[in-house]
Amino acid sequence: MLHTFACSMFANAVRFYFNSYKGLNRDIWLLAVVNLINRCGTMVIPFLMLYLTSQLGVSLSKAGVVMSLWGVGAFIGSYIGGKLTDRIGFHKIQLFSLFAGGVGFIILGQLKSYYAICVFTFILAMINEAFRPANSAAMGKYSNEENRMRSFTLMRLSFNLGWALGAGLGGFVAHQSYQLLFWIDGITNILAAIMLWWLLPDKYSAEQAAKHKEIPVKVSVWSDKVFVRFILISVIYLGCFVQLFTNLPVYFKNELQLDENYIGYLSSWNGILIVIAEMALIYWMERNWSQQRAIVVGVLFHVLAYLMLVLFKLSFVGAVVMITFITLSEMFSFSVLVNFWMKRTDDTNRGQYAAIWTMVWATSQTAGPFLGSLVAEYGGFTLLWSLVAALSLLSTILYARLIRN
Repeated sequence: MLHTFACSMFANAVRFYFNSYKGLNRDIWLLAVVNLINRCGTMVIPFLMLYLTSQLGVSLSKAGVVMSLWGVGAFIGSYIGGKLTDRIGFHKIQLFSLFAGGVGFIILGQLKSYYAICVFTFILAMINEAFRPANSAAMGKYSNEENRMRSFTLMRLSFNLGWALGAGLGGFVAHQSYQLLFWIDGITNILAAIMLWWLLPDKYSAEQAAKHKEIPVKVSVWSDKVFVRFILISVIYLGCFVQLFTNLPVYFKNELQLDENYIGYLSSWNGILIVIAEMALIYWMERNWSQQRAIVVGVLFHVLAYLMLVLFKLSFVGAVVMITFITLSEMFSFSVLVNFWMKRTDDTNRGQYAAIWTMVWATSQTAGPFLGSLVAEYGGFTLLWSLVAALSLLSTILYARLIRN
């Protein structure tokens, strides 16, 4: 009897899991394949601070400046990318960004001068991050109201499966040669551009350009007061979240004495959990939870994760639990956040909304690593993690009030 019940529960769980993927169109799946190829080579950014500090002898604060320059370049590039997406279409912007960014990563790996690295990191970030608003606009065009959260989740799955493979392999590659990280990242960018050109021919650029001329945007995106409040709160939350990719790996290495292999495993665990569980979680959440509850639960997991670092000196197993909590925060909150702003767009302004959302990420990538590295260097990691937990809690309260109203 118990065996039959267990088999029935397992069969229902499997059926539910596969049902969560139904209703997504061909273009969304193909775009996910392109993103997967691109992200499989994402090895430079997770290890850039370690590369600068351990291989080039740059101080932690100066390495934070480089990461902040990436954020500033991303901020400008995303704005330009969003404007151009609305004017000439998302396909052309994605192609250019992937190909030119691939070449740029290879060049970056050859530079040894700190100031040359600063300048080129800024330029590369502008090129590379123009991809994001174009890619978000493509996802919005290929999806509809009924499947948009799951379409975005599929994009996240492709990103994070690539991240899991790339970061895991990146830890091994960095342990052997940091130079290979730049070559692999560049080559996969170029390969993704080729696959985009081959799998998803440009079908909408002419239509998009015509619409932009015939139907100019009537209202500035910045006049959407709810959206402005939303992005201000998001800067706080995401500024805390990006510690995962910048100061947290340094903490793992310097304070917990984990080597690059184990840091890579932790990054991979984040991606693996998302690939395995997020689509089914979103499918269930759409039917059972409000957006407000999902946001509150998601960001509270983030608070709990960093409180662990404040209260305990973690073993590797403890670090796995901590990364699990951060991943749960992502899974509960990120799809809801994108769906929140995407519902406020149409074909004439989707690129600009996507650009501003990308700029939120860029601002977070600018302020988060720089301020975090300063706090860690002069006040210690315990102070940094306490501030991250407190600011995450503040963003939970503000999100809940905004979405409720």
